[in-house]
Amino acid sequence: MGRVTTTDRRTALRAGATFVTAGALAAGCATHGAVAHPDPATERPSPKAKARARATSEAPVPRHFPTHPAQLTHGPRTHPRIALTFHGGGDPTTARALLAEAERHDAHVTVLAVGTWLDEHPALARRILDGGHDLGNHTLRHLDINTMSEAAAQAEITGCAERLQRLTGSIGTWFRPSRAARASPLVERLAHTAGYPHVLSYDVDSLDFTSPGAGAVTRKVLGEIRNGSVVSLHFGYADTVAALPAVLEELDRRSLRAVTTTELLS
Repeated sequence: MGRVTTTDRRTALRAGATFVTAGALAAGCATHGAVAHPDPATERPSPKAKARARATSEAPVPRHFPTHPAQLTHGPRTHPRIALTFHGGGDPTTARALLAEAERHDAHVTVLAVGTWLDEHPALARRILDGGHDLGNHTLRHLDINTMSEAAAQAEITGCAERLQRLTGSIGTWFRPSRAARASPLVERLAHTAGYPHVLSYDVDSLDFTSPGAGAVTRKVLGEIRNGSVVSLHFGYADTVAALPAVLEELDRRSLRAVTTTELLS
């Protein structure tokens, strides 16, 4: 191939041509303008890489719902829909089992992931999103965020947001404070600054983290749930795995759809 002049480059650029790849251009500069042909085997993305890029570009981002408060405990009471929300932590086997059980019932859930849990199990971020579920921020280390200094609380929120961004292309759709049902005014403000228009709380606490037995979890949830409810549940607990089939079957019987929090509010 002949030498490429500055005039040739300008002409190609004006015509909208992709003249060389970045790597080839760098090589061309090193050899005073010689252009190397890219190797198709290394330049062409694999099907898996294309799928990852497509999935990342489609990761949902936080939405503002103007008719709903900054701290959400439930959705509209007028529709037969509820949101099952899970604190993302613990044994990933239980997470996969709970997601699979939800999907068997055509249900979608909301997962608020702990940042250090994502560090240990990064593939679960895409597993959650690929199943049609919501994925959000439950702080970096799951400490008592309402008692922290402003700088420490900010680091907890942004640390998890950065991990979600790196893994999925989005900071996640929701923020939930750690070790508290509701965020303090400071934490609410920091979450808003980080890009979350709403803090996600709940109106039904399953208390599954106390390991009361599957029957107790089932009775607590089904005894308190109603249209628009947001239910707090956890990955990592055997009682939750054992209780979920009965909960979902009863929701079906009551014609209550389990949807993502985003869908609940839409």
